[in-house]
Amino acid sequence: MFKLTPLGDCAIQVQFGDEIDNAVFEQVQVFLAKILHTQDQRVLDVVPAYTSVTIFYKPGIHYAQIAEWARALDSGELLKNHIFTSPRIVEIPVCYGGEFGPDLDYIASYHRLSVTEVINKHTTPLYRVYMIGFMPGFPYLGGLDPELTTPRLSSPRALVPMGSVGIAGGQTGVYPLESPGGWQLLGRTPKKMFNIRANPPTLLQSGDRVRFVAINEQEFCELEENSL
Repeated sequence: MFKLTPLGDCAIQVQFGDEIDNAVFEQVQVFLAKILHTQDQRVLDVVPAYTSVTIFYKPGIHYAQIAEWARALDSGELLKNHIFTSPRIVEIPVCYGGEFGPDLDYIASYHRLSVTEVINKHTTPLYRVYMIGFMPGFPYLGGLDPELTTPRLSSPRALVPMGSVGIAGGQTGVYPLESPGGWQLLGRTPKKMFNIRANPPTLLQSGDRVRFVAINEQEFCELEENSL
């Protein structure tokens, strides 16, 4: 069961729940797969999030038509025999601390952990990409060790370097571009999270899994050079 809400003249939001929950997110992913499977020409874009899917459709089409289509899509057996592939697992190399992670020492102190313990706790989980947002290619990742839950900076930085890996509350994420931001920075990756010339331009997609891998500064420089 979901709730439908019109968003402007040419979009509809399909809401599956009100809280971040793996079961709700699975419903989002299944519904997303159904939409993509139909390849309906009325659909211009689909944006999955934590608990919802927003469908952008062509101008001139009535909201009631799309709402009826969404209900039929959810209740039908379109994907009854569809085989869902396992989520992609993407490894992201990260150089922790120093100029790459200026808040790593603070995070360790805040939790009364050593820097090594923080790095180990951050690289151990297999994270889930809940959504891409804030800017092109920015992944909101769930699965952070609760012991690393850290509040945002009280005053956001004017400029966060591209590739910075940060923590905000119970989430972790990666800045794909230079940007202002208030996340606590514990490292940086040389991997390109957004490339406008690639197809798709974002390295990660909703539903992917991510594992961070610790590297040293020399490895960072070599990987960064090879990515140019």
